[in-house]
Amino acid sequence: MKRILLLALSAQLLVGSAFSWGNKGHDVTCAIATRHLNKKSQSAVTSLLDGKSLIYYAAWMDQASNNIQKYLHTKYWHYKNIDADETFDNARLSPKGDILTAIDKQIAILKDTKATRDEKSLALKFLIHLIGDLHQPLHLGHLSDRGGNTWKITFFHRDTDLHTAWDSFLVEAIHDWSHTEWAQELDKPNTCDINSVQSGTPRDWAYESYVIAQQIYQDTPPDSNISYAYILAWTPVVEKQFLRGGLRLAKILNDIFK
Repeated sequence: MKRILLLALSAQLLVGSAFSWGNKGHDVTCAIATRHLNKKSQSAVTSLLDGKSLIYYAAWMDQASNNIQKYLHTKYWHYKNIDADETFDNARLSPKGDILTAIDKQIAILKDTKATRDEKSLALKFLIHLIGDLHQPLHLGHLSDRGGNTWKITFFHRDTDLHTAWDSFLVEAIHDWSHTEWAQELDKPNTCDINSVQSGTPRDWAYESYVIAQQIYQDTPPDSNISYAYILAWTPVVEKQFLRGGLRLAKILNDIFK
C-alpha cells in the first residue's frame, strides 16, 4: 500500500502544480456549496453561468489569471501576503489588490442592480474561486516566501515547496476521492454548527486562515520532509477548511440572491 501511495505522489510531483487548493480543492468547495444553495440562488447561478454549475467554473480563475491577457491583473487577487514581522491588521496593502478587496468587489457587483449580466457572470466566476483560495491557509502566507512558494521542502523525499504541497499533494495524499466523495463525506448532518461556521465576514475568515498559516510555517521548517505523520496531523485542518469554504460560499450566494 505504501508503495502505491509513493508512486502516486511521485507522479503528481513530476507534473507539479500552480493552482490554489488544486483543482480538487476548488471542486470540493463548490460541491459543498451547491448542496446548500436555496432555490433562488440555484436559479441565479444557473442563469449567470449559462446552465453550468459552480463546479464547472471552480478553477476557471486560475486559467484566466495566467492565460487571458485582459485578466492577467487578477493574479494578484488570489492572496494576501503578510510577512512574519507584520500582523494581520497592520500588513502592507498591495496597490495591485488582494484577495479581500477582490472578494468585496465581486460581491458588490453581484448586488448592484445596475451591473450588466455579463459583469455579474464574470464576478460570480471570480467569487466562487476566491472563496476557495481564502481557505487555503498559505494564501495568507508570507510575502517574503510568496505564500510558501519559495519555502523549499520535500514530500516523501521529493523536492517541492510548501505552497505546492498544501495546494495539491497533501490533499491527494489524505484521500484519493472525487470531489463528490469529498463533499458526501465532509458535509453530513451534525458535522458542524453550520450557523456558527457561516457567521462573520470574509475578513474574519481570512484571519482564521492567517492563524492556521502561522501554525503551518512553525510545523514545517525549511527542508522538512512531509510524510505519513504530517499528513495524519493536518488532515482535520484540510477537511475543516474545505467544509468551511463550501458552507461560506453558499451563505454569500444565498445572501446576494435572496
